[in-house]
Amino acid sequence: MDRTQTDQIPSLGATLWRGIVGRCPSCGKGSLFSGYLALAPRCDACGLDYNFADSGDGPAVFVILVAGFLIVGGALIAEILYSPPYWLHALLWGTLAVLLPLVLLRSFKGVLIALQFRHKAEEGKLASE
Repeated sequence: MDRTQTDQIPSLGATLWRGIVGRCPSCGKGSLFSGYLALAPRCDACGLDYNFADSGDGPAVFVILVAGFLIVGGALIAEILYSPPYWLHALLWGTLAVLLPLVLLRSFKGVLIALQFRHKAEEGKLASE
């Protein structure tokens, strides 16, 4: 992976923050995304090429786990404490089940790409014999 700015590795906190807000993992100024989930070809501030970035299905898996934990846990707690009618459960948790993943997916994708950059992660290769 080619670092165009410097070889200085950002701190873990800076890396996570840059991923959450969708900024370039190298300089923190340019945008990481050109659309809601579409990656930009390169940073418009430092010129870092984003071809190294391949988050795959990782963000979706983490979003499913986090959103599922929050929604199911919240529904169980609400049922035990308040026993609301089922239509209220469906309205509340159904809406949350649609909106929460949409809100979390972009941030999780940005964080995974920023962590790839920070740790210089590359595709695995077999050693030639």
